[in-house]
Amino acid sequence: MKNKFKSLTLITFGLVFGILISVNLSVFADKKSEAKKLPVEDLRIFAEVFGKIKADYVEEVEDKQLLTEALNGMLAGLDPHSTFLDQDHFKEMQQGTAGEFGGLGIEVGMEDGFVKVISPIEDTPAFKAGLQSGDLIIKLDDKSTKGMSLNDAVKIMRGKPGTSLNVQILRKGQDTPFDVKITRAQIKSQSVRAKLIQEDYGYIRVTQFQERTGEDVAKSINKLFDENKKPLNGLVLDMRNNPGGLLNAAVAVSAAFIPEGELVVYTEGRARDSKMHLTAIPENFIRDPKNNYIEKLPSEIKKTPLVVLVNNGSASASEIVAGALQDHKRALVVGTKSFGKGSVQSILPMNNGTAIKLTTARYFTPNGRSIQAKGIDPDIVVEDGFSGLMSREADLSNRLSNPEDQNNEADPDNSAENDAKKENTTSKSDDGAEALKSFKPLEFGTEEDKQFQEALNILKGIDIYKKIN
Repeated sequence: MKNKFKSLTLITFGLVFGILISVNLSVFADKKSEAKKLPVEDLRIFAEVFGKIKADYVEEVEDKQLLTEALNGMLAGLDPHSTFLDQDHFKEMQQGTAGEFGGLGIEVGMEDGFVKVISPIEDTPAFKAGLQSGDLIIKLDDKSTKGMSLNDAVKIMRGKPGTSLNVQILRKGQDTPFDVKITRAQIKSQSVRAKLIQEDYGYIRVTQFQERTGEDVAKSINKLFDENKKPLNGLVLDMRNNPGGLLNAAVAVSAAFIPEGELVVYTEGRARDSKMHLTAIPENFIRDPKNNYIEKLPSEIKKTPLVVLVNNGSASASEIVAGALQDHKRALVVGTKSFGKGSVQSILPMNNGTAIKLTTARYFTPNGRSIQAKGIDPDIVVEDGFSGLMSREADLSNRLSNPEDQNNEADPDNSAENDAKKENTTSKSDDGAEALKSFKPLEFGTEEDKQFQEALNILKGIDIYKKIN
């Protein structure tokens, strides 16, 4: 009976794979240059392993669970940012880019089998609890995250507002893990905030790149000019701890400050639709042609002195903006080296309501720089006291390579940085839980914000220089 069951399983999977192969023949025929023979023998092994698990595993396992885990593993093995999204996670991801979701308020990835904090989102429970970029989450309540899929971890972290979750953290510089109790909240992320710092100087903070971020930045610029009642002498664009987001939103924010038609970013991948040159034209960031919010900006904004603030929590879309403004010599980039996520993830919906988030391209700044695993180097370095304890893309296992890696056997800058990190990792420090009791989140754009104050001083120096000359 057992052998009959095994045979039936193998026959069934043989039929399934036969159907899959025949259905996809036309797809592969359309991509002759990319087509390769399907690994039929490996697919047979997959079916055989599946059959062994179904027949011999100590407990009965549903087919759906096995196939979902196979998909999770297949994508997770590619790089830290590719993942399979079941129907629930796909819906949650769509809500997140729209700017509203429930949970702790952190952007996460995977590192050595654990969940890693890329960046806490400002004014969320995780941010207020003191979580930092680079923290490893090793337990969620009583469940170890070792070997847990990113989707499963996110599912645990998200939940009903008002409920609590105990998060165990391992942080560089700390001798032992420590626990943080965080109360979930409805995350309504306001991605753009703006204010007049003082007369003639403005401040815009972008915390994420969502669907309306470009339009909200444009509204903020108009508001600042109206409040000041004359053109600004300088503007600070703050993208610290910004984990990224939508590519077209990054193009929109860049377009606010550079001339129309200038290159913002280009991408290179294997698929034809992954090769893009995105310039500062409405077609690349505006959905409704009747609502070109960039053309409504005051003309002076294209020449207003600009300082961009970044740190190692600035990733992806925020690095695209910083790199574009830096390459066009439109802004001075100030702060610490950014995270270094220079890859593009495409959301590819499947027929059954699921989707995959797949790395499909690397992006490059206008001057051809890939920041993948390297980051954006600031024009003026201003430390924040945390960068030595935090991690970047280069520290992630199985991360995508930088195209320049093969040309440089060793990167002296990275070597020095890694040595410094090793020193920080082995240093002694107070217990993390005790430190968090007195933790007070830094309010960006205030007198206590050293990097912000330095940015303002730079703008004033530029203003004085212009007046003298």
